[in-house]
Amino acid sequence: MLFLCGRNSIRSPLAEALAKQMLPKSIFIASAGVRKGPRDPFVDSVLAEENLALENWVPRRLEELEDTFFDLIVTLAPEAHHAALELTRTMPVEVEYWPTLDPSAVEGTRDQIMAAYRDVRNAIAVQIAERFGLAFTDET
Repeated sequence: MLFLCGRNSIRSPLAEALAKQMLPKSIFIASAGVRKGPRDPFVDSVLAEENLALENWVPRRLEELEDTFFDLIVTLAPEAHHAALELTRTMPVEVEYWPTLDPSAVEGTRDQIMAAYRDVRNAIAVQIAERFGLAFTDET
């Protein structure tokens, strides 16, 4: 499974970390972006609240993946969805679009920004749980 977003710095790494926690270890899970962006420290902070960490993870572009064959590509931004559809035109790959707010667009205090990142983290966790028929609790 691949999570794809614009820069692979916020939404897709959040989704990758959450999916790796929530789904069976036998499922290969990765993330990438249409472009490569910087690692976002707010992502590390909201993952740490759930005892998750990206550790040595670095953002990467779709073209940097060693293998681009996935059974499922979940796109989290419009440009990522268009890129995934183009990539899979001749491939038997399921592509799903999960529209997800970019929390980096939120301005305000650190608490307000963290709240936006938490909202995205939680929304992605709910989406994963619903998509794969998992029971979801606030501890997931």
